[in-house]
Order: sequence, then structure tokens, then C-alpha cells
Amino acid sequence: MAAVLPVAMPSDPGARLSALFDAHHERLYRLARRLAPRADEALDLVQETFLKAARSPGAVPAGATNEEAWLVRVLINIRRDQWRKTIVRKRHDREVGHSSGVDDSQEAALIARATVWRALDILKPRRRAALVMYELEGLPIPAIASLLGISAVTVRWHLSMGRRDLARVLKGQVGETNENR
Repeated sequence: MAAVLPVAMPSDPGARLSALFDAHHERLYRLARRLAPRADEALDLVQETFLKAARSPGAVPAGATNEEAWLVRVLINIRRDQWRKTIVRKRHDREVGHSSGVDDSQEAALIARATVWRALDILKPRRRAALVMYELEGLPIPAIASLLGISAVTVRWHLSMGRRDLARVLKGQVGETNENR
């Protein structure tokens, strides 16, 4: 891994956005790939993140660590909004009575995946981010703390509470499913 040297921030917003992209797009794509089920959706997440940075360049803080933390938060918030839209659409389709046309095994897999996404969606964004970065990306706690702008102790707390919350939500949803049978 190459050492990152301090670089003067370009005054031109286009040059700054280009520098941000060069420095952070790979890391953001890896995170987006963990959050999105398909590669094209991950690419869209990264693109939306940089579009947000382009629309409000003054909102992006200076410094590589602060920039990356800001971009990670934006990406996670965009994905959270997408999850919410998907849930609303599915709820609407269910109420209208549309059929998905998939067999039982595919439906069970889709339901399980949707249940986990809904459970993750219930978590607070920072807690969800900590869980995804630690459990799925394998990032060490100090790196997560740096990216999220919190202490390592707070990251551990978010991981503990997030696991507890996920278990509670998933047990509740499994219980509801079993009661409905």
C-alpha cells in the first residue's frame, strides 16, 4: 500500500472531484459491492456518491481521511434510501396483489435475503455501516473508527448493539412468520 502524501487541495471544483475520485473510488466500490446485490447497482451507488460531491463540493471536508469518511456516509445514506424505496414498492405490490412468478425455492431465498436487508435497514446508519465494514469487508476496528469519525470503543459498542438488534429483529420476524403458518 502506497503512502498517501499531503496534497494541496485543487481550487477548481472539477479538479477536486477528479482527485476525490482517483483517491477513493476503489474503496467506495468495494463497500458498495457489499451493500448492493449486483455489480451494476454498486457502480450506480458510487456514481451517485460522486454526483452528490459534485453538486455540493463545499460540503466535502478537506483531508483524505475526512473526505473518505464523508463519501462513505453519503454512499451508505444513498443505499439506505434505496432500501426504503424498495420496501415501499414491495409493500405496494403486495397490497395490489401482483405475483412475482418465481418458484418456491427462489421465493424462499428472496424472502430470506429481503428479511436480512429489512433487518439491516432498521439499524441506525452508523451501526449498519460498522457491521457491514467489520463483518462483510473485514476492516479492522481502528480503520472503521477512522472512517466513521468515532473512537474504537464506540465502534465496538456499535458492533455489539448492532448484532443484538439484528438478532432481535430477525427472531421477531421469524416468530411472526411461524405464527402466520
